[in-house]
Amino acid sequence: MPKKSLKRVPAEIKAFLSAYDANVQAIALQARALVLEIVPDALEQIDVPAKMLAYGFAATYKDLICVIMPQKTYVNFGFPRGSSLPDTKKLLTGTGKRARHVKLMDAKQVAMPELSALLEASVAQLKSN
Repeated sequence: MPKKSLKRVPAEIKAFLSAYDANVQAIALQARALVLEIVPDALEQIDVPAKMLAYGFAATYKDLICVIMPQKTYVNFGFPRGSSLPDTKKLLTGTGKRARHVKLMDAKQVAMPELSALLEASVAQLKSN
């Protein structure tokens, strides 16, 4: 379990996630904790119209590392340049030209080392540009 999962969750995040069931909230909060553990300096934004939490180094799409998109029964953990990330376990799905996501059905999936590797690769990809 990521260490920062015990970090206080801002009221805005709780309010945003309150529209979803307890399992989806738990998955989203675990995913958030993972992002903040791996990228502690990430800028966290709530995009209410797009129904997602966005993480990047600046408030622009080109600086986006990943997104957490709650759905009715699961959470999509998305990567804006996922089609070019190393994905040896074939976790990434989607048909977009660049964006890909991992469908998380359970909070325990967040602990998969492959998910951390994708997140770290997304950070490295941004820093190399």
